[in-house]
Amino acid sequence: MTAPAGATDALDVRLEAGASPRVAAVCTVAQLFPVPERGLMSGIDKRPVDGPVRVLTHGVLGDVQGDREHHGGIFKAVYAVSREMRRAWGAAIDRELPDGFFGENLATEGIDVDEAMIGERWRIGSALLEASSPRTPCATFSARMGERTWARRFTAAGRCGAYLRVIEEGEIRAGDGIDVVARPEHGVSVGDVFRGLDAAQASALRDWSAETSTILYEGVARAASTVLERAGETGIDARLRSTGRGLGLGMGL
Repeated sequence: MTAPAGATDALDVRLEAGASPRVAAVCTVAQLFPVPERGLMSGIDKRPVDGPVRVLTHGVLGDVQGDREHHGGIFKAVYAVSREMRRAWGAAIDRELPDGFFGENLATEGIDVDEAMIGERWRIGSALLEASSPRTPCATFSARMGERTWARRFTAAGRCGAYLRVIEEGEIRAGDGIDVVARPEHGVSVGDVFRGLDAAQASALRDWSAETSTILYEGVARAASTVLERAGETGIDARLRSTGRGLGLGMGL
């Protein structure tokens, strides 16, 4: 796994050669995490659980979000982080970071989560998931890490994990394989969005969304549209972008 272009604090993240992609741990909220400066109780404190976990359209059964304005919703139903990336952070800051510490629902092994294409689909257990958005580090994440400048440092490294949309509900458990069943040809990854799109990438994402009638998460659509409009091009159609917090996909979502 090579360092992302443009990263200023690149991590030495390596996947085991020939390893089969799998879920190393499924994590759910262990206890609410207080964030006094934001006046909320966060669900970022997730820890591994045994046995199958039900994954529903709006997220992992039993999961909670303290900040519903910026977290949760259909496009942020499940958060996945590669165990390799989290362990690389642990080595970089000389700290033990167990599964779930970044607030992830799925800790993976053997797959570069950050480089999943927007719209890429994974079959895991009986569920079908789709990569939809990068994770934007926030003040809650910084509080969890106990480092005021953590969000900036995390962003500089260019690795974010991926939010996933649930296409088919089902059950997932630790040890389940990750089968990539569909990968769009637009070539724009979750990590690309996180690190910043160029005009060609933004155009490819816009055209793919229009050609396939795929609704994009609002944050991704906004990032692409900003780049396109600065280049004098048309942004992503309003009908093809959503926050994912409404009644249903394509119905005021």
